[in-house]
Amino acid sequence: MARVGGGDVEIGGLPAPAGDPRRRVVAADYSLDDDGKPRRTGTVWTASAHVITAVIGSGVLSLPWSVAQLGWVAGPVTLLLFALITYYTSVLLGDCYRSEDAVTGKRNYTYMEAVGSLLGKGQVWFCGLCQYVNLVGTAIGYTITASISAAALYKANCFHSKGHSADCGVYTTMYMVVFGISQIVFSQLPNLHEMAWLSILAAVMSFSYATIGVGLSLAQTITGPTGKTTIGGTQIGVDVTSAQKIWLTLQALGNIAFAYSYSMVLIEIQDTVKAPPAENKTMRKANLMGVSTTTAFYMLCGCLGYSAFGNDAPGNMLTGFGFYEPYWLIDFANVCIVVHLVGAYQVYCQPIYAAVESWAAGRWPDSEFVVRQYHPFSGKFSLNMFRLVWRTAFVIVSTVLAISLPFFNDILGLLGALGFWPLTVYFPVEMYISQSKMKKYSGKWVALQTLSFACFAVTVAVTVASIQGITQSLKNYVPFKTKL
Repeated sequence: MARVGGGDVEIGGLPAPAGDPRRRVVAADYSLDDDGKPRRTGTVWTASAHVITAVIGSGVLSLPWSVAQLGWVAGPVTLLLFALITYYTSVLLGDCYRSEDAVTGKRNYTYMEAVGSLLGKGQVWFCGLCQYVNLVGTAIGYTITASISAAALYKANCFHSKGHSADCGVYTTMYMVVFGISQIVFSQLPNLHEMAWLSILAAVMSFSYATIGVGLSLAQTITGPTGKTTIGGTQIGVDVTSAQKIWLTLQALGNIAFAYSYSMVLIEIQDTVKAPPAENKTMRKANLMGVSTTTAFYMLCGCLGYSAFGNDAPGNMLTGFGFYEPYWLIDFANVCIVVHLVGAYQVYCQPIYAAVESWAAGRWPDSEFVVRQYHPFSGKFSLNMFRLVWRTAFVIVSTVLAISLPFFNDILGLLGALGFWPLTVYFPVEMYISQSKMKKYSGKWVALQTLSFACFAVTVAVTVASIQGITQSLKNYVPFKTKL
């Protein structure tokens, strides 16, 4: 006779195999999924909110600058190309959430677990290095961006009251510390299942400030004055030297790649989705909704921003003060950015938290410090001492690193480069080939490998260019004394 004991389905006193149909029936009766975990409740809409929250972030703010480096032809074409690549490889990755069979196959709860199941343990270390370096870097990048937007609130009001020529510079360190403190609090939410409300709020905020950026750019384009635009972007001998043109063009590619980056958390998002229908079908719709929605905003922000500012477009469209008025609207947009990045920071950091905490629980299963859950507020919220200490330490370290290297465009370019090829292209392609048992040297195999190699070449070039940009920025940088 089947029964449930301590969350496990048992048949005749022994645990039922994960794929046993009797386990699935009993699990349904007790609101458990086929893997014995609490039934997932995510839908296309919540998954889309997670995707939009993860995709639309600090990257959107650099798009006018990126288009300015590329020009009217290459700029929009590059935005569309990255969107198509991101969507296509995200579909491939979504099909790898379950091994072997999309409906009854073994679930892969994390990106690294999917790699291990389909490509073997040898690839897991490379994947882990790429994923967690990128996730940590994104936390640093979001801390920088949020602090810049918070500091811009002060500057917008200062310029409004004292004039556009006034010295309204402000140190960003204090704002980074405040953002870090807020993340220490939100980091105590156990997992993404508890954060749907935060992702939805963050998604609304991202729509808000992207719309404001589009609106201000459109108004500037219509009423003027506007900057000079060209087919090829910044002009050699006028705006930049030939060497600068090459470096800045490559950095622009990195900024655009970063703007679309979310594959490293896609599996974790998919693990929140209920079934039926099969999770990969739901996620395919969520990917389409998320990528198409963000691409529309990106095209508007990038092209209208370039139209407004021209080749002198600022690195950050809402904090570079191409816009000064209406100051209250710019203030609201920057508040939206900060609120959005509070949520986006959590979406990107939860996989790091989960990995470390799972390892610790396996390493010290009998330690109360590691495994015991406290319920201080007599509700669903639980507090764990290891989680409290470890997550607080992570936020503090990432905040200190952000304070130490506050270079917006250079950091975004480097993050985009480090995450684009391995996480957005290489692993999804290789896992899909393995999952589908694709014949080597077939037409589709050659096409996928060609795509992977081309993206690898872009990643190498952008990485070199971003490091060069950071090196140049460090020449005139004084640690902990950076003014916006």
